Amino acid sequence: MPGWGILGTSFISDTVAKAIGQSPGSRIAAVAGRDAARTEAFRARFAIPAAYTDFDALLADPSVDIVYVGLPNNLHHVWTIRAAATGKPVLSEKSLSIDMEKSHALVDAVRAHDSFFVEGLMYLAHPVIARFVEILRDGRLGAVKSIHASYAADIWQLVNPEGRGVLYNLGCYPVSLLHLAIQTVAGEGAFRDRAGTGLGTISAHDGNVSEAAIALRFGNGILATVQTAETHGMHPEFTVIGEKGSLSFVTNPWLPVAGSNRLVWTGFDGSSEVIEVQSDGDAFLHQVRMVERSLAAGLKQAERPSPRLDDSIEIMELLTQWEADVRRG
Repeated sequence: MPGWGILGTSFISDTVAKAIGQSPGSRIAAVAGRDAARTEAFRARFAIPAAYTDFDALLADPSVDIVYVGLPNNLHHVWTIRAAATGKPVLSEKSLSIDMEKSHALVDAVRAHDSFFVEGLMYLAHPVIARFVEILRDGRLGAVKSIHASYAADIWQLVNPEGRGVLYNLGCYPVSLLHLAIQTVAGEGAFRDRAGTGLGTISAHDGNVSEAAIALRFGNGILATVQTAETHGMHPEFTVIGEKGSLSFVTNPWLPVAGSNRLVWTGFDGSSEVIEVQSDGDAFLHQVRMVERSLAAGLKQAERPSPRLDDSIEIMELLTQWEADVRRG
């Protein structure tokens, strides 16, 4: 049974630790955090054998087989690079990083050390996303014409200012699902064949992008719009419109749950169907299972729908382009 080492003791590490604890195929071997008291409390809460305030000590622990990087996204590249140098598999939280230089450094290190890596866009491992992909492929939409996505949540008081704003915290979710949809219906490389313009608002609070929208036209003719904001909501939305009808998520696509998750198909002929996907676990548990399956199969990166290295880079390319557009005004 592989032992996980958790870097960071924030709420997201807590959530992932609970998911690891729910899987009979994994155990938590160690946790590391900067604050000794908080780290000890985390260790005790999950009955973890070892706790460190030195992150490198966790990476060197022989009982740690998999490293989870639950740190702020401005540190993802630093600790993924160090973990990859040990040869240990890495699951790192989204976003990949906060700029393209750091993102390429992360990916180059993973490839140089031939180690497993996956970006923690956890929702992509959930069965509702696999069902979404099946529907995109089954022909009922006809040719896809447009895609509309939005994710807004009132979280501005909680965000880390070093994380560079809403695009890398919330916007990465609709962008990554748009990426999957375009790739599914138009093939590898189609996501990069695009033109677009992003607009947005710079927060007086921290100087980062707090609200943003982007309009895109892909080379195959598909039009897309994406909006995101950290100043209001909770509002998740994702709709694909084809020649014959539309497909929308009824439940939150980026926080799929244990139990019922729903999409709705609406045909232009008046037909409709609610598509329910039952699951025995939430997105975080399915992400843990995805890592377990990948390592058992000897893979060096996840299989779709979860993001591969090139997928994560393509997602970051759009996020950084979007931020640059906003900052240019």
